[in-house]
Amino acid sequence: MATSSVSKGCFVFKPKDSKKRKTSTTADYFHKGKAVSENDKLRFSSYQSLWQQMKEETERLQENLNEKMFDNFISFIKKSHVQVNSEGNDWSYRMRCSEIPTAALVLGVNVPDHEMTVQSLSDLLKQSLTPHVVCLQGKECTTVKQVLQKILKHLMGGNGNEEEEEEEEEEDMERSVDFHQIKMSCSMASLCRWYNTVAKKSTSKSPRKKRKSLLQHEVAPPIVIIFKDLESFLPKVLQDFIIIASNYIQRLPLVLVFGIATSPIIIHRMLTHSVSSLLCIELFQSLPCIDHLAAVIDKLVLTTKFPFKLSGKVLQVLINIFLYHDFSAKNFVKGFQLSLLEHYYTQPLSFLCCALNETNARVHHLSHDDCELIRQLPSLMGYVDHQDSEKQVELLTNDQYLKTIVQTLLTDLHVYHKNYFAVLKCLHIFTSSLPKYPLGKQIRELYITCLESNVWEIKEYSSAFQLLGMMAKDELVRLLQKCVEVLQSSEHKSLAQATQTLEDFLAKFQKLDDAPVDDVEDGEENITESQRSLQKKTDLYQLQKTLMEMKVLKRRKKPSRFECLRMDVLQFMDQLARQYLVSPDTQPLHELVYFQDASTLRRHLNAAPRAALQMALSNPYYYLKNEALKSEGGTITYAAPDICIIYKLHLECGRLINLYDWLQAFATVVCAAEGKDPDEINNGQVEGVIHARFIRAVSELEFLGFIKSTKRKTDHVARLTWGGF
Repeated sequence: MATSSVSKGCFVFKPKDSKKRKTSTTADYFHKGKAVSENDKLRFSSYQSLWQQMKEETERLQENLNEKMFDNFISFIKKSHVQVNSEGNDWSYRMRCSEIPTAALVLGVNVPDHEMTVQSLSDLLKQSLTPHVVCLQGKECTTVKQVLQKILKHLMGGNGNEEEEEEEEEEDMERSVDFHQIKMSCSMASLCRWYNTVAKKSTSKSPRKKRKSLLQHEVAPPIVIIFKDLESFLPKVLQDFIIIASNYIQRLPLVLVFGIATSPIIIHRMLTHSVSSLLCIELFQSLPCIDHLAAVIDKLVLTTKFPFKLSGKVLQVLINIFLYHDFSAKNFVKGFQLSLLEHYYTQPLSFLCCALNETNARVHHLSHDDCELIRQLPSLMGYVDHQDSEKQVELLTNDQYLKTIVQTLLTDLHVYHKNYFAVLKCLHIFTSSLPKYPLGKQIRELYITCLESNVWEIKEYSSAFQLLGMMAKDELVRLLQKCVEVLQSSEHKSLAQATQTLEDFLAKFQKLDDAPVDDVEDGEENITESQRSLQKKTDLYQLQKTLMEMKVLKRRKKPSRFECLRMDVLQFMDQLARQYLVSPDTQPLHELVYFQDASTLRRHLNAAPRAALQMALSNPYYYLKNEALKSEGGTITYAAPDICIIYKLHLECGRLINLYDWLQAFATVVCAAEGKDPDEINNGQVEGVIHARFIRAVSELEFLGFIKSTKRKTDHVARLTWGGF
């Protein structure tokens, strides 16, 4: 067990026969400390399977959203140094070669999503273009020396993130560089020497089987340096590094990438004109975070691919956190995952929240206890109340009959969602372009409205249809064509008739264009005659009489064929909404697939640290679960921790707290807890231990932000918070 070393050190030797501590897994929490049942395992496996599908869907979505930007970015890097080895005598070419190719990547204010985007970009570069990719963060690079050290460590020492299972021994020996030497010789000259000896050798070798290079090996691969958060870098450090790198741009194929959260103008604010002129900047814009959220909601929420659904209040909590906190689609997906986990954890029948092809087998294996839990669901109780007496008896007593009905209801629930989302998208197509957006501009707003109540009962619904009643023919035809495409994509039999009706409306509008102009109606002739009479000389009485006649004739005017057809279209859309957009709360067994506990989700995601601190200090039993800490409101328990006693005593004081009086009150409580007589404190002298405990508790309270020192009185502290639990 002994060891020798030139330098002093501490060595830890673990015993060979030591038993590993048993760690709890996520599956252990599903049975809540009870015996593990088959339903618990099934719930956990269902959660894992469903979340894996959702995770893969979001990853594919992320790749598709950034695909165009990444393709342009790869093309920019490929062309940045492709002509370095070619001969060029043009003045503009020589000027461009003396500049550092720089990509300004505007990622948006959704900072939590930047890591995911940058990581995807880095992986894509390593797989398709170059293995020499370095990612830098502002908090790790406060000096130029640290910037160079990070670059040399990632390139010369190996990144550790490259998944290359088969590497040649010669390359391994060249990459095994002592990190102490890197720190001693951190300079661009060292990087040049390494690149000339190591990187260019890879160009003469055949490409690896696993790496599909888009860049032919005629040109050495570039070195891409990504500044993840440009705003957090010190301007002086950034300027010095760019000046140093510009002197080596003819020998090193460098490419800089600036990750920008605010605006591209930040580059010119951080860099002087002389430094920014050394860069050849090209701008790349990522998808706005609002569009990213809309795509995520469309793929995860407004779909029948996944059986799990969110209630209106839960979805509103997640959207509010997105809009008012971080604009992060990544955090929105995490909140969605938390909702999924809470649903499968708290709902004992959530194992029935699965794909439709798995439902029949799981319903068939329901036990008697499971059937009793199903009978206790409020939605099924309402369904039973609407049945006749014989079916009610069968549903409440016969488990086999109940299983048959449950299978039918779950199938109907799936069909309900298919029709619901198709009609919802059609209604959104009609109302999203209206002035002032009475039913919302985004489909998520309309969806939340439909979840919380019947949409046709609100005032905004009637306002929207009044505006639709004034829509022009061309716009109405365009909206009908979009609705037909949506209904055809649903491919459900119940909406086939609705699709055919909309196609018939389109055909009638087409006939309106082809039909000849009808003769002028009698009412229109009378109006024209009245308008002509207005042009003649007349007195005030005759003028008033003519205007009244015109008003009456306009009221009697028959609507045109287009107006009648437009009214029929709106009536049909209103009929579709009333038929298919009924609230999910009316559907039997909706509790199995809908998560409705918005308060739990809000408590987990919207943390309130001050409220938690005040609860812990005023009522320590809430967290410590010690019976000796139980007390009535407002009283001070002697067995409470020192900081809790100090906190309750400071609640009795005003704006300024006298430290001496505070100490005496604390000593009185502590002495009573230890069984001492508080009157034994002679002349106000307290023991040194009590005094030290008081100072430590006051310091902790100051650290938590409840008090602060004040210059108004030297022996006082100022109170910073008011109120408590």
